[in-house]
Amino acid sequence: MLKQLLNKLESALNADIGQSGQQAGLSLHQAMAGLLSEVAMADHDIDEREKATKRDRICQLLSLDTAQAEQLLDDARQHSEHATSLYEYTDKLRDLDPQARIALIEAMWSVAYADENIDPLEEAVIRKTAELLYVDHAEFIRAKLNVIENDDES
Repeated sequence: MLKQLLNKLESALNADIGQSGQQAGLSLHQAMAGLLSEVAMADHDIDEREKATKRDRICQLLSLDTAQAEQLLDDARQHSEHATSLYEYTDKLRDLDPQARIALIEAMWSVAYADENIDPLEEAVIRKTAELLYVDHAEFIRAKLNVIENDDES
């Protein structure tokens, strides 16, 4: 199932690039990395575990190697310092299929919970993102619980 999601995501990314040739603004990759960075920076305390989780989740979501993920996240961090709203990111991601949007929300929860503490500011970023991406509240909660339960099993 994860392979299917990744294939759909890759198709959406290729279609987005194909439509505009050279993209104006953020690409889908940059938007996803930017949202993960926004979560990590929300509480103004970026833990090493959050950094590692961001890298691992972006590799998983976008089928990137570690070097590509590091570069993408570095670019996203720089953009994030000047971003004015989450809409800059979510505007690019609304065309993703629902399962890909849910996978992104779950990745955001993973980053927030990497230090075993979900700060209210981190949760607010994820909640707002879920709203902007039209992710159902039940799926928002299910993604959170999946992350917490999977961590408890580790």
